[in-house]
Parts: sequence; structure tokens; C-alpha cells
Amino acid sequence: MISMPKIGSYHLANKLILAPMAGVTDLPFRLLCRSLGAAMAVSEMVISKPEMWKTRKSKFRLDHTGESTPISVQIAGSEPLMLAEAARLNVENGAQIIDINMGCPAKKVCNKAAGSALMRDEPLVKDILNTVVNAVDVPVTLKIRTGWNPENRNALTIARIAQDAGIRALAIHGRTRACGYTGEAEYDTIAEIKSRVNIPVFANGDINSPEKARYILDYTRADGLLIGRAAQGKPWIFREINHYLDTGQHCTPIANHEIKQILLSHINALHAFYGELAGVRIARKHLGWYLKANGIKGTFRKHFNQLEDARLQIQSIENLFHPQGQCAETGEKSRVDTGFTRDIYPKPTTYFNLTPKGNEKEKAA
Repeated sequence: MISMPKIGSYHLANKLILAPMAGVTDLPFRLLCRSLGAAMAVSEMVISKPEMWKTRKSKFRLDHTGESTPISVQIAGSEPLMLAEAARLNVENGAQIIDINMGCPAKKVCNKAAGSALMRDEPLVKDILNTVVNAVDVPVTLKIRTGWNPENRNALTIARIAQDAGIRALAIHGRTRACGYTGEAEYDTIAEIKSRVNIPVFANGDINSPEKARYILDYTRADGLLIGRAAQGKPWIFREINHYLDTGQHCTPIANHEIKQILLSHINALHAFYGELAGVRIARKHLGWYLKANGIKGTFRKHFNQLEDARLQIQSIENLFHPQGQCAETGEKSRVDTGFTRDIYPKPTTYFNLTPKGNEKEKAA
């Protein structure tokens, strides 16, 4: 029997976690990914400075309405006592796991000596981890990179510090801070860390297909995987990977009508969560990720980004999936009828018919 990861007293249902991503893993997206197979979904990072806790942005980030166990919240900062207080605040607000961010490569975070910049200061890392672990009675986890730059890969040292401090699980992105998201992730460092520590290790970086997930688990012997960017616009990737890990086979490709349902549900949830004004704005980037992840080109994104009304956004998505192969708004005929594929479409002005062909339905059955 394949063992599933455990973080503190929390047994995860499978090996897949939605990685924390600022501006992405808000409550609507976390709930969506959980419904599609993620065993846990980590929140956007909450800044540790007290003056930031009562901002409108933090209000949304502290909302866990409807989330199922375990609820994991990521905190970010560089002051041990502030991070400890942020951890306590979030536990009081419902967090069941606290994750410390030492992996973010963004300049605005690193310039404040937070995120992956902390990996350059091992004594400070030790102080932060000990202080936060002792401040709360819930499991504390840590997310790091392989090091500050390729010449300074000190993730193993940080991992040992983390284990000694009482960190209950470790997530490692297979790039250094200097690499950002360029090049390919490497997994040798993750494999070495897994072989040297006794706490659960989760691999992260470029996990974008069921085959890649299987390969990384086998290569690193990691306890589980954190999936981030690959879930943007394709949240059903958790279901696909889980099926492949369980059976060794690919599940039936997602049907266009289900993509439509997921997209509409997601956009509606954004409108309801943020309110129409902010929800409409935030929906634009998510729609862009769906189009990009599914190879859809053309003018639809430009059209969608000009809409200022929630109702019009929903209607526009309905029209994108128009069964007659033309846009109900413009009457423009579709030039393709293959659905969400990675085809290169003939003209950028085309709206697409996303209804599967008859033979595709037969294959799905």
C-alpha cells in the first residue's frame, strides 16, 4: 500500500498540495483545487508586519470560509518575533498549519530580507524557525529553494536546521533564488535532502504533467509534491496526476463542457468573494491563465479584459463555448471545432467552438 504524507497529526488524502502563490491561491482558487483533487491548498503569503494585518488585502487572505482540514497559511517576513505573532494571529483565525516562506524569489520580497533572501543568513533562519515553532501549538512547515544561487546551494544545511527546530515538513523548489523561474528545476538537491532528514519532504518545480509527477516522486523519493504554476488555468491537473499515480494510466481527457462549468464556477466565485468591482478585475488574470494553459489564442482575452460588468463576463464565457461555432456577440464564425487544444488557429480574430466532435464523445465514453 502506498503511504500518504502526514504533517503533524494531519494525514493527507494524497500526495498533491497546491503551492502558495501570491495573487493566485486565494480562497476561491483553493476551494476549486481542493474539489479537483488537491489534498491541501496553502494560502497566499500573509505579511508578518502588524500594520498589514487589517488591510483589505489581508482581510481576504485571512478568510477560510468553507475550507476543509487541514487549513494551511503561509507567513512571510524577516523578524522572528513578528513572524511568531503573525503565526499566532493566523492560528486564532483558523489556521491549522503555519508555513514559513523562505522560497519566494521576488525582488520586492527579497529586498526586504524576506523570502529566499533569508537563506543567506543561516543563524537568522534558526532563530526564526525556533521562535515560530515555540509560539504556536500547530505544525509549522517551511518552504525553501535549493539555495541563494547555483554556487551557494545550502538547502541541506537549512533542512537540518529546520528539522532540529521542530519543523514538521519541508517543501523545496528545485531552483535557486538567482534562477527565479528560468531554466529547468533540478531534483538532485531535493533527493539528497530527502535521504538526509527524517521529516516529510515535498518536491516543487516544473511539475506539469502526470508523467513528470511520477518521475519526480521516483527520483527524489519525496513524500509528496507541491504544484503551483501548472495549476493556473488547469486546476484539474490534480485529478489527472492522482489518477496516473493510482493507476499508471491517464484518465479520460477533460470534456469541454466540464471546462466550461469549472471556469464559470471559478469566475462566479471570484465575483461573489471580492465583490463585483474587484472580482471583475481579478477574474481577468484567471481567464488569461485558462486561455494560455489550454492553448487558446485570438482576441477573446482582449475582449474579456474590456468588460466592467460581472454579468457580461459570465455571458462572454458562455459565448466562448457557443455550440453553433460562432460568437453570439459578434456573429463571427468559428474556424475550428476541436475544443480546448493546442492547435495554432488560422486567424487571431476567431472565436472558438468548444463542443467536442462526435468521435471525441465516443472516445470519452
